[in-house]
Amino acid sequence: MDVPPEVPKEDGRPKWDNKFQYILSCIGFAVGLGNVWRFPYLCQIHGGGVASLMVSILVSLYYNTILTWVMWYFINSFQEPLPWSICPLNENRTGLNEECYESTAVNYFWYRKTLNITPDVTDSGTLQWWLILCLAACWAIVYLCTIRGIETTGKAIYVTAIFPYLVLTIFLIHGLSLPGATEGLVYLFTPNLNILQNPRVWLDAATQIFFSLSLAFGGLIAFSSYNPSKNDCEKDAVTVAIVNSITSLYASIPVFSVLGFKALTGYWDCLDRNIISVINEYDLPEQSITRQNYTDWITFLNSSNPEKLAGLKLKSCDLQEFLDQSVSGSGLAFIVFTQAIILMPGSQAWAILFFVMLFSLGLSSMFGNIEGVFTPLLEVKVISKSIPKELLSGIICLASFLFALCFTLGSGSYWIDIFDSYAGSLPLLVIAFFEVIGVAYVYKIKRFSKDMKWMTGRKLNLYWQITWKFISPLLLLIVFVAFVTLQIQKKPTYAAWNPKYEHFPVKEQKVYPPWVQAICVLLAALPCIFIPLVALIHLIKRMRRSKDPSFVPPEIFSCQEFNSNFSHPPQK
Repeated sequence: MDVPPEVPKEDGRPKWDNKFQYILSCIGFAVGLGNVWRFPYLCQIHGGGVASLMVSILVSLYYNTILTWVMWYFINSFQEPLPWSICPLNENRTGLNEECYESTAVNYFWYRKTLNITPDVTDSGTLQWWLILCLAACWAIVYLCTIRGIETTGKAIYVTAIFPYLVLTIFLIHGLSLPGATEGLVYLFTPNLNILQNPRVWLDAATQIFFSLSLAFGGLIAFSSYNPSKNDCEKDAVTVAIVNSITSLYASIPVFSVLGFKALTGYWDCLDRNIISVINEYDLPEQSITRQNYTDWITFLNSSNPEKLAGLKLKSCDLQEFLDQSVSGSGLAFIVFTQAIILMPGSQAWAILFFVMLFSLGLSSMFGNIEGVFTPLLEVKVISKSIPKELLSGIICLASFLFALCFTLGSGSYWIDIFDSYAGSLPLLVIAFFEVIGVAYVYKIKRFSKDMKWMTGRKLNLYWQITWKFISPLLLLIVFVAFVTLQIQKKPTYAAWNPKYEHFPVKEQKVYPPWVQAICVLLAALPCIFIPLVALIHLIKRMRRSKDPSFVPPEIFSCQEFNSNFSHPPQK
């Protein structure tokens, strides 16, 4: 009968208060802004039908993300580190007011009053003092919540992770009661299987999973390192991944309910303007034309006097067109959704709830990002452990604040898009690929399987081994090649808010200048370079040590062997 190895004694590192706190921290880190605005946006641009996008997302989720993420959880859950404003409507249309009148009040407030955006990425503009104050306040709150690592974030996560679900539920209940909610949900759930022939859908699905689950950032690795040595990480990882995916769908329902309300309201306004024009032109009695009989009247008038009707230049009112209007990224939250909230009864209260929810989502995600820097600096002995945690956390937050000042410039919004597109996409695929290769082919699946049995008490079945060794690396490689292929097929462009553009308020598509393209390449390449660079440094060190006759190559132990040797050292 095998005697289980003795678990090493506590090493003085902090631990989670309970399992729920750990799971909640992982969910808070994984569930973020991408679930609320990026997933609904992708559903919208790919035909509206969530079914078509969900098919490809589920494939990526279960054959790529969950499987590889479970593995990373396994690896890093051992205690011992392994060797690796608004239009001024009462003023004349002059100057900035012309910009407001030509767009919308919400667009004007966001792009001019809030961002004071420049018309070109090369025009940096000036630092916006109100954005600097907001940035400083946000980082001050992050610092207070992460001042002692998980000892403080573990307490704050109860609020920051649970509150967004409460707000989403409130929005769900209210959104379903709004007119147009049904149209929005039909748009969301109507399948468009033909869209699956577009390879871009599969690429967007895979990158969305990485973006949403915050894979390869290091935060999940840091969180899991504070678990006991024996922990059912398979159950934890699958739970968090499934909760994250369900949250994306759950968030899409209130979002599309409200967007359906906005689309129907816009459709009604379009009809009302046309009705007023027709009644005035034909001198008809008021209320003779309604929204319900509008189509019949137009058909009748078009058959009796088409020239007169054509002279009115009536707008084409199509509900589908209003549903198709999409804005990416922050535009969905701060423009489209804001326009819908303004139309809702008690709009101020709904606006406060919505933006506090966004802040909570961002805050809980930042906990993992900070921990992903905080923990390695202490554990790999980059700095002395004698440095107070409060000082280290303060230095990390201060450095991040200073670096983020570039986003408070007039061109800051363009740079946020650049960092989001290049620093947070391709490098994650590369890092994830090498993590899988490192475990499956360097550490070896057989040794890794022994670790899993020791940790969970369950033998790893053949399905998991095949997935980690073949399917996950292959899918990661395919996504990487597809991403790079699409990027090199056309020059990188961005949408500029330019009031002097002839088609304004439509954004002007501009090509990044060469020096910005160079920065884009650098942002994508810099995180990836460290992988072969560090490997080369260790190889050189090992070659130098191998020349020493007394040098004995280190043996790689499985986790069970390591802990057994640690607990029962050989007697002299």
